[in-house]
Amino acid sequence: MLISLSLASAPFIPNFTWAREHVRSTLDCGGSTPPWPSSLALFQSGVEPPQSKVPSAQGFSTYPAPPGFPPIPWPEDNPYTPARAELGKVLFFDGRLSANGVVSCAFCHEPAHAFSASTPISKGVNGKLGVRHAQTIINRAWGKSQFWDGRAPTLEAQVVSPITNPDEMGMTTEGVAQKIRSIKGYEPLFAAAFGDDSITFDQIAKAIATFERTIVSGNSAYDRYLAGDKSALTKQQKDGLDFFNKKGECAECHEGPNFSGEKFANLGVGMDRANPDPGRFAITKKRSDFGKFKAPTLRDLAHRAPYMHDGSVKTLADVLDIYAKGGLPNPHLDTRLAPFYLDEETKRDLLAFLDSLNGEGWQNIKPPAVFPQ
Repeated sequence: MLISLSLASAPFIPNFTWAREHVRSTLDCGGSTPPWPSSLALFQSGVEPPQSKVPSAQGFSTYPAPPGFPPIPWPEDNPYTPARAELGKVLFFDGRLSANGVVSCAFCHEPAHAFSASTPISKGVNGKLGVRHAQTIINRAWGKSQFWDGRAPTLEAQVVSPITNPDEMGMTTEGVAQKIRSIKGYEPLFAAAFGDDSITFDQIAKAIATFERTIVSGNSAYDRYLAGDKSALTKQQKDGLDFFNKKGECAECHEGPNFSGEKFANLGVGMDRANPDPGRFAITKKRSDFGKFKAPTLRDLAHRAPYMHDGSVKTLADVLDIYAKGGLPNPHLDTRLAPFYLDEETKRDLLAFLDSLNGEGWQNIKPPAVFPQ
């Protein structure tokens, strides 16, 4: 039995300001931490993680992307449909995907916290802390790879890791599929999303990934400024933008509409520990990648404290201090980093500019009122 007031009654399209006309015109026709030393272990368990083909020129839907962004790329084998996004949303918030029935995807990626964690490190099903901060899902649709170390090539493949990690959701891929199959109310949702009521882990991963691609942020003050509204930014924010692009060279890593070029860098954070997180090195085995982590998006930072891969930095002002020092010394420090003078006025300008990147869209995504039974 499906107990829901809205799960299958309407297409999943959030109430974005920029999407309202789109909705009117179209409705006529919704981290994980790797086990070390080998963070690939989860993908070598005998179960092939869901993969997605590289999108073709036709691999885009009319689902609204924020102004200034390219179209959302949808995999050829997992195209967008409202029913699939709606199913993915229900699964994302359903704690029954975990061994203890409590830890959902949203348990660590908190909607009120811009779909990131409000604590440095989240607890999983057995109460054990992980080793990395759960980063935001906002705008991951445009990600070239997933996780701080980039080990998952797609959002579909990303779903495997938290579900099967014993310290996170503590399930197996088949175990979670069996559990969802036992809930009869899910059958009509899968039928609407995939054309039949069979339930497989591949379908679960594709539905969650579809929903995650709809978690976007845009139409910030900066976006409106870029679109021609020169009054959208204050003088202080414009000064911060100028420093960001020029003297600060921040756009070297935080580039493009999402303010992340998906590059990896060693800033030295956590490298002074006895057993530092190897970061990207665990994937590539290249010594030059030791301690490197992906540069995250800068959008909606005001809602995402604490910061960095280990959640060890409490404020954005503290983050700027680390950059001003040229990073934290260690043998693998990124060579692009260099100390620079950052006076209090310039720091305030930069912080004001970063505030201009707080957008809209993700705030409208709410948990389902009820779940399938």
